[in-house]
Amino acid sequence: MATHTKQVIRETFIMLLNKRPLSQITVRDIVEHCGINRNTFYYYYHDIPQLLESIVDEEADRMIDAHPAVESLEDCLLAAVAFALENRKAVLHIYHSVNRGLYEQYQWQICEHIVTTYVDSILSSRSVSDDDRKLLIDYLKCMCFGFIMGWLETGMQEEVQSWFHQLCALKRGDLEEMIARCEKKHDLQKKTSLCSG
Repeated sequence: MATHTKQVIRETFIMLLNKRPLSQITVRDIVEHCGINRNTFYYYYHDIPQLLESIVDEEADRMIDAHPAVESLEDCLLAAVAFALENRKAVLHIYHSVNRGLYEQYQWQICEHIVTTYVDSILSSRSVSDDDRKLLIDYLKCMCFGFIMGWLETGMQEEVQSWFHQLCALKRGDLEEMIARCEKKHDLQKKTSLCSG
C-alpha cells in the first residue's frame, strides 16, 4: 500500500507538472488529485522540492538499469532524452524553475552512465590507458550533455531524433580516430618504458 501511495503521488505530480509550471503546483493540488490527506503526503515527502528530487533520482536509476548496453553515440543521446520526450512540458517546467539544477544533475548522471557504458564496450579489446579512457568518456559526456542542454534551451523545438542522427552522421569516425591515436600513444609509452627499464 505504501509503495502504491508513493507512486500515485509521483504520477500525480508529473501529470500536474505537464500542465503547469512548478511554482504553480502546491501540496494541496497534489493531495486533492490523489484523494489523500496532507499528512499522508508529508509522511513520504517534506515538501515539493524533495518530491521532485526523489523523482529525478528514481528516474536516473531506472534509466541506468534500462541501459546495461549501448550500441552507438546516437543511442546514448536518445536514451539520455527518453524521459524528456515522454514528459516534454514537465521537463521544461523543471528546466525553467529554481530547481533547474536538479534536472541538470539528473541529465549529467544519465550522460555519464550511458557514455561510460558505450565507451567501455568499444574499448574492451583495445589498448588505451586509463587516463585516455577517462578523457574519452569526459569528452563524449560533455558533448552529449551540451547537445541536450542546447535542445532544452530552444524549448525542445528541434525534432531531436533527426537532429541527433544528423550530428552523429557528421561525427562518424571521430571516436575511432581518437581511440587509434590513444592506442598509438599507449604503445609508444610502453616501448619507451621498456627501453628505459
